[in-house]
Amino acid sequence: MEDQLIKQLLEAGVHFGHRISRWNPKMEKFIFGQRYGIYILDLEKTKQYLGKACDFVIDLVAKGKSVIFVGTKKQIRDLIEAEAKRCSMHYVTKRWIGGLLTNFSTVKRSIERLREIEEMKKSGFANLSKKDISFLEKERVDLARKFSGLLQMEELPGALFVIDTNQESTAIKEARRLSIPIVALIDTNSNPEFIDYPVPGNDDAIKSVALIASLIADAVIEGRKRFVEDLSHESLSLEAEKEPEELFLQEETANREANPFDKSGVSTERSRSASTERSRSASTERSRSANPEGEKDKVVEKDKP
Repeated sequence: MEDQLIKQLLEAGVHFGHRISRWNPKMEKFIFGQRYGIYILDLEKTKQYLGKACDFVIDLVAKGKSVIFVGTKKQIRDLIEAEAKRCSMHYVTKRWIGGLLTNFSTVKRSIERLREIEEMKKSGFANLSKKDISFLEKERVDLARKFSGLLQMEELPGALFVIDTNQESTAIKEARRLSIPIVALIDTNSNPEFIDYPVPGNDDAIKSVALIASLIADAVIEGRKRFVEDLSHESLSLEAEKEPEELFLQEETANREANPFDKSGVSTERSRSASTERSRSASTERSRSANPEGEKDKVVEKDKP
């Protein structure tokens, strides 16, 4: 399986870096060498760091957290959106809106407004004039361009998955300010120090980005499966922890509601009270027979003048 992954990385061109003149010295540990004036990345390290990133994403999503896929380069927008939709995660492919994370309360209101207009559109903009419809449609298009990939986001994400950290520097800064972990595909001109889970690789080639994004999406799907399984196990354990007495009371109540009379035609409540009286008298008789001397003493004291 590992050899197969190395082969996939090689075929996708993940190992190609930038020209020698364009590099960040902090990426030196990820570089295997150079050829024809281009840096070559070490695919063994790419595989190693990719495995760490996938494990992190699986554990994160298994806890019920979400991930935002961020990739605004023109050539990768469609594939980033497709992979995010495949794993039911949020995405930003047009432009990162400043304050999306640090000012999320305001952004959330814009997202709610977009939902509201979408619902109005589904109903055909009932009872609205053409002028109002035109105004709302323009507003919807503008909001959709900014937040269409965040419609289902109710809270801050658990992590970001970023393609090209240099281009998405604003997203990186906001995530770091809020201590949100970052998984990123970093090229030879990137700074790995600001990334929690760096994946060294070609962030320009479509095949390279498509492969890494698909593997991260697969990790999200695996984490979602574990999350659902944990929920089912918890519900089963809660059912098993119910006390037998509680179950008995529920069954007894149901039987009493279904059949309020016993076989003799007497109501269940009356028969229960009668049986309670009989049990009390029987216990009294047993206590008297067990202590006859005490009864005699009481009689003698009563007969004294």
